[in-house]
Amino acid sequence: MLLLAQLFDSQMLVTLAIFGMFAAGAWWLLELMAAAKPKAEQRLEEIKHPTRKRRKSLTDGGKESSAVAKVLEKASPTFAKPLRPTSELEASKLKQKLSAAGFRGESATSIYLGMKLVGLIVGLVLGGGTMLIVKGMTQDALIKTGLVAGLMFYLPNGFVWFMTKRRKDNIFFALPDALDLLVVCVEAGLGLDQAMRKVTEEMKTTYRVISDEFALCNFQLQMGRSRAEVLHELGARTGVDDLRSLASILIQADKFGSSIAQALRVQSDSMRTRRRQLAEEKAAKTAVKLIFPLVLFIFPGIFVILVGPAAITMVREMFPAMQGHAPS
Repeated sequence: MLLLAQLFDSQMLVTLAIFGMFAAGAWWLLELMAAAKPKAEQRLEEIKHPTRKRRKSLTDGGKESSAVAKVLEKASPTFAKPLRPTSELEASKLKQKLSAAGFRGESATSIYLGMKLVGLIVGLVLGGGTMLIVKGMTQDALIKTGLVAGLMFYLPNGFVWFMTKRRKDNIFFALPDALDLLVVCVEAGLGLDQAMRKVTEEMKTTYRVISDEFALCNFQLQMGRSRAEVLHELGARTGVDDLRSLASILIQADKFGSSIAQALRVQSDSMRTRRRQLAEEKAAKTAVKLIFPLVLFIFPGIFVILVGPAAITMVREMFPAMQGHAPS
């Protein structure tokens, strides 16, 4: 009976329950990992059927996204009215800023300004209500409410900045490959317009952003706009310096009748050199950036492991011995 009581002790039952919970969680994770396809197979499926995944996402969430978009389009002009730019210059700058982030719809400006006003109101309501409950009507509560409201007001700015940086990085890393493909197409006998159309088709699954930009350029060329205007707008729309220089080089080559393939090849080599230099620069900064985690997290652990046993020995043996021989 005593043995059974020890076996079914409450502490042992808790230990077994925790062990069983972790074992079940580990088994579940292993089942998920075994059921999922390897990354190579998923990648091959995406290359083999590039439109299947996009069609599935559209059919799954198309109705909900369209409903939300309609609500935002209807409500955004009312919320955006107090924040609308007062001059055409400010309006064009805001439109170009949103265009660089990938938002080119007619209602993009209204939705952006409306979200800023909604964020301000939500920050005032949530921050003010929380501070009134926690601290009451004090000056500190009012200051913190203003800070929360300001943070919510500028939250769309941070989101637009993140999307702009992401698109610029995507275009920057995809541009050398796109230029190489353009060189191959031009040297094979295609014109620049046909080469851009071919790049749009080939890079749709790997570099979606630059493929969409070239597709927009092809559409503008088909609508009758001049090549110089389309290329200039391409560099200004994306905000990428390398794409602006590429547009300038192509405009000059088309104007003076020089070899477009040679200009593309030189630009591709210079971009690859710059990308390698940026990688070397980041690698050189790694040693400096590692100082802070080493000093804050790794060195204290090493110090405790190396000095801890000696300190424990000193506390247990040396200090009592010193106190015992000390004069009374």
